[in-house]
Amino acid sequence: MMNITVAGTGYVGLVTGVCLSEVGHCVTCVDNNQDKIDLLNKGISPIFEPGLDELMVKNSGEGKLSFTVDYREAYAQSDVIFIGVGTPENADGSANLNYVYTVAQQIAESVERDCLVVIKSTVPIGTNDKIEAFMKEHLINNVQIEVASNPEFLAQGTAVRDTLHASRIVIGVESENAKQILTKIYEPFKQPIVAMNRRSAEMVKYASNDFLALKISFVNDIANLCERVGANIEDVTNGMSFDERIGNRFLNPGIGYGGSCFPKDTKALHWLAEEEGYILRTVKAAIDVNEKQKYKLVKKARQDFPTFRGLKIAVLGLTFKPGTDDLREAPSIPNIRLLLNEGAEVHAFDPVGVENFKKLFPTQVYYEDSIETALEDADLCLIFTEWPEIKEMDVNLFRNMMNTPFIYDGRNCFDLSEMKNKGINYHSIGRPSVIEYVDSTVKA
Repeated sequence: MMNITVAGTGYVGLVTGVCLSEVGHCVTCVDNNQDKIDLLNKGISPIFEPGLDELMVKNSGEGKLSFTVDYREAYAQSDVIFIGVGTPENADGSANLNYVYTVAQQIAESVERDCLVVIKSTVPIGTNDKIEAFMKEHLINNVQIEVASNPEFLAQGTAVRDTLHASRIVIGVESENAKQILTKIYEPFKQPIVAMNRRSAEMVKYASNDFLALKISFVNDIANLCERVGANIEDVTNGMSFDERIGNRFLNPGIGYGGSCFPKDTKALHWLAEEEGYILRTVKAAIDVNEKQKYKLVKKARQDFPTFRGLKIAVLGLTFKPGTDDLREAPSIPNIRLLLNEGAEVHAFDPVGVENFKKLFPTQVYYEDSIETALEDADLCLIFTEWPEIKEMDVNLFRNMMNTPFIYDGRNCFDLSEMKNKGINYHSIGRPSVIEYVDSTVKA
């Protein structure tokens, strides 16, 4: 049992704090947003993450987890302080470290005993060194403070599972003391602990995310070529997946990666490399492919609809992936903005992402409670997220509800033969299109 404080109650901070309390530690989560803390103290999570609410309520009730805006009191007597605040992207692609430095200064001015500060936020290589020096310069009390790196590898939608059942725990330390403390904290997780120096740990995070982004962009590039040469990307990736050096994960073609990690981390590492006088050509290529892939569906739709003005367009799925309400870098955003600018009438359905999307488009989009109402009398349909509700829907709805069943699927949700048998114009990624004659005056 350790007295642990976690700075930040976003995806990284909140999931980290809840999971640390779940294995027996006494955890206090700190945030400067009083409204968010009030929600958390009522047992309401500010983010949608399967399994998080239940664990939060359970451990709060057992007295192992608490939430506060009083950072001075929280940091004063902590054994270990985790920093899990955001590092958003600057306009030039570099990482914005303002939140990290703000917390670091608060810690330096508040701690009253020796403590270990653990940076869980994704930060450029060398940041841990700079933060440690910065904190020592701003210490108020005569205490010893040390910084360690402990990057997270959670994915939105599976964050709790990824934390409690991680493939490995990476720790970057510069002393045996820091290594022992982190080993003790993570011992109850019963997961492999991989120790290295701080800069290597910082690089592991970027290298891991950028490699996965590369894999996604590579498959999308191959999928685009498959469409031109008459190959089927699903058969291609299936054949690839039997090679254990390649595996079968992150081989699904689509309209690009989104979320809080891959877009930001690829740009940040590319920027950092340029600052060091080196060009990461593979990472730059992944960024370029992904940016173009976002508009793949609209490009396909333009072949059938030269203008979107006056058309009713159904959009299924708004979030960047299923299992989360996160819209960061979601392909739906720039595409819907484009459709609206061209004069389209957009009707959207998403199981959990609507409230967040309303913050971006409060009145411009018609938000529907069901797939059926989104499709009703639509001229075409764009699918941006592979929610189970969408993948398992009755495809007869396309013919029964739409004015003309033209479907542009960015996540390959449906079987080609089924769509052909139903007489639906169906376009997906990296697969042959199903082109059917459609009488626009008659619904099936």
